[in-house]
Amino acid sequence: MLKSWDARRDYIIPGDAKQTIDFAVEHWIHSAERAIQKRGRFAVALSGGSTPKAIYEKLCTKKLDWSKIWLFWSDERAVPPDHADSNYRMAMDFFKTVPIPPSQVFRMIAESDIEKNALNYEEKIHHVLGNHLFDLVMLGVGEDGHTASLFPNTKGLEVNNRLVIANKITEKNVWRMTLTFDCINQSFHSAIYCIGSSKQIIVPKVLSAAIISEFPSSRIGTAENKALWILDSDAASNLK
Repeated sequence: MLKSWDARRDYIIPGDAKQTIDFAVEHWIHSAERAIQKRGRFAVALSGGSTPKAIYEKLCTKKLDWSKIWLFWSDERAVPPDHADSNYRMAMDFFKTVPIPPSQVFRMIAESDIEKNALNYEEKIHHVLGNHLFDLVMLGVGEDGHTASLFPNTKGLEVNNRLVIANKITEKNVWRMTLTFDCINQSFHSAIYCIGSSKQIIVPKVLSAAIISEFPSSRIGTAENKALWILDSDAASNLK
């Protein structure tokens, strides 16, 4: 059952990990069908990680009007598209099996000129989507409270009036390309997936924190475009 955490965020606990993945797949399909009915297309920003991987594996066995689906990414590592760490490669291992036109797949080019290419990706979003941004932004939350590649204590947290940025993760000494808070919160829907006992400590910390806190993921969601936290029973075990 869907519950409201506060004015900016809803949450749901479908059950164990398998039940939660199944719910996430059905939520994705419902979001796509609703957007196609309303706007003639479904624009989604895909995420990396083990939970989205499990979602894509099941999702790409389903019947959908794939010709009306536009794939973007919520963040990407500074690696080539065939690299094992590439979020693009992981997702496309599954989405290449469904009939999405190649012209509707928009990879983040993060392996070179990352700041210039972040501007280019922002322009592409403006050009393709116009004033209506993503129908769904897929996100996770790290054990440090980061989401997308908006990590604690990075300059990207302070950026305004941008949709896409290059963000240097000083602790890891790497660059990432990422959607911004403005982009995520102006999109119609965002889903934050949390599965497993490794998330049981950070989830209540983020949900109980102030909007602007040490945990970047606490900023996701607005009264106009609420975020949906999709939690399995292990990840939600410390929620009160």
